[in-house]
Amino acid sequence: MEELKRRIEPLLLKTQKPARYIGGELGSVIKDRSKVDVRFAFCFPDVYDVGMSHLGMKILYGLKNARENWWCERVFMPEKDFEQQMRENDIPLYALESLDPIRDFDFIGFTLQYELSYTNVLEMLDLAGLPVLAKDRTSLTPIVIGGGPCVCNPEPVADFFDLFVLGEGEELNIELLELYERMKPDNPTKQEFLREAAKIEGVYVPSFYDVDYNDDGTVRSITPNCETAPEKIRKRVIRDFDKVYYPDSFVVPFTSIVHDRAVVEVLRGCIRGCRFCQAGFIYRPFREKGIDTIEQQTKALCEQTGYEQVSLSSLSTSDYTEIEKLLATLADYTDKENVNLSLPSLRIDSFSEELLERIASVRKSGLTFAPEAGTQRLRDVINKNITEEEIMHTCRMAFAAGYGTVKLYFMLGLPDETDEDVLGIPDLAHKIVDLYYETPRELRASSIQVSLSTATFVPKPFTPFEFEPQATPEEIDRKQKLILDNIHSKKVKFSYHQQPVSKLEAVLARGDRRVCKAVYAAWKKGCTLDSWDEHFRPELWDEAFAECGIYREFYANRRREYDEVMPWSHLDYLVSREFLIRENKKAHQAITTRNCCEGCSGCGISKDYGGYYCKGS
Repeated sequence: MEELKRRIEPLLLKTQKPARYIGGELGSVIKDRSKVDVRFAFCFPDVYDVGMSHLGMKILYGLKNARENWWCERVFMPEKDFEQQMRENDIPLYALESLDPIRDFDFIGFTLQYELSYTNVLEMLDLAGLPVLAKDRTSLTPIVIGGGPCVCNPEPVADFFDLFVLGEGEELNIELLELYERMKPDNPTKQEFLREAAKIEGVYVPSFYDVDYNDDGTVRSITPNCETAPEKIRKRVIRDFDKVYYPDSFVVPFTSIVHDRAVVEVLRGCIRGCRFCQAGFIYRPFREKGIDTIEQQTKALCEQTGYEQVSLSSLSTSDYTEIEKLLATLADYTDKENVNLSLPSLRIDSFSEELLERIASVRKSGLTFAPEAGTQRLRDVINKNITEEEIMHTCRMAFAAGYGTVKLYFMLGLPDETDEDVLGIPDLAHKIVDLYYETPRELRASSIQVSLSTATFVPKPFTPFEFEPQATPEEIDRKQKLILDNIHSKKVKFSYHQQPVSKLEAVLARGDRRVCKAVYAAWKKGCTLDSWDEHFRPELWDEAFAECGIYREFYANRRREYDEVMPWSHLDYLVSREFLIRENKKAHQAITTRNCCEGCSGCGISKDYGGYYCKGS
């Protein structure tokens, strides 16, 4: 450690934000190597500022380190400037707690939060001095594993990982590391360990499955080639959300990060069923923590970290069953201790004057909502289940409470979208501006600004829209111009995402194993940190796909038949294929589906999984 520290220190003066690379933060866990039996490098394949904001890392970091003889350490993707220094000075990728090279660890675990991080995984393995292809890493350790939402279709990176963990990781990670600890004294081969690991529910070993293709390029079959590998790998679910592990302390960074505050998870899953939203389906069923549990965790985190802001985290915090009672309970503590209470992920139709009052101290200047579509018809297609009346009602409350900025997020290229739907976006913005001027002058803010933002729709696995084609870049360009040409007020601003990013995301989201070649080729050409505009090189990705003979239109712009074998058909995220097909058909008829609290719609998840509203068998 001291030798590597001595070599790293002079390099820090040559890089921006050196605090990203030194460790030693308040709350970081240091252990005696001689008393550690299992070492786990938790890798976030993006820069420190983003990764340190990730709640999943905080949970699993504390969970693993609660075992005296296990040591979980943090690893992040270096920015380009420090990466260059590492390569020029032969510094291997290291963990922040010990400064030890991660190639010497038992496990290297990557959380795959978004598809554009895939080349970062390869870069980090290479920086560690390891072969990037799993078949070339023949010794038992390190075992390279992947988890996170993108694992619902890990096929475009299957060649690089030894195994994947599907679903929620708190119990699964413990079982996997316990298995390794039991087997380690017998010095098993990697194959022997993987065969045993494949018996654990939620563990997917990609090398244990063969993929065959039809003449038209679609998948014919995915079959196990190992006796311990199940035909379908089922995701793991925490059934009792009140009893699951949650840390009472976070690592507090020396430098600013994206979300620099305490975070308490209040619920998992979502009741809504928006047909485009992958998270809303793969995180089902809906489960809540009790108010007493949330209060206890809030106090513990604020007192241990010193944070003066706490965020209540979920996919839709305002859907918490007793949200008003929860806020009143937490206010007894947060008001007394001068802690700001942040409520992200709020829905327009769940808003109340009390909620507005609670968030005012944190972001009085503006509110952010996601209507997603400009007309009621298209909102029904995507099952957004909010009306224009509800949007206007919430904005009316906000303006009367002194808010002066409204940010609205939409998607372009949604299934069955027409020009009328597109024109509904600027039309809605103009109505909101008019509404501001209807608010009494003595109540409203001094000015109004409505910001519109559009992103290109990306069809994702395990959603009712997994069958849908993505709109072509030319069509999206035309629709963006249509919006710009129909904004007639200086009070309305419009921003939009660039096409190449969304097109690449669509390929990586629904790709099969053949896409691994393109990911590898793009990385070899220098593609890393693709989610950052200043680093994204679409022309290199174009070259990589062309050289590998992979047609992106096949993955991005083609409609799938209901009976097509998907690259992820051997993975089970509990929501049934029949339900997704039924929802897709209803979308094309603009028929909505009720949310879970209004009644079970039969998505296929058994009530045995602990879902608050599940009625399935």
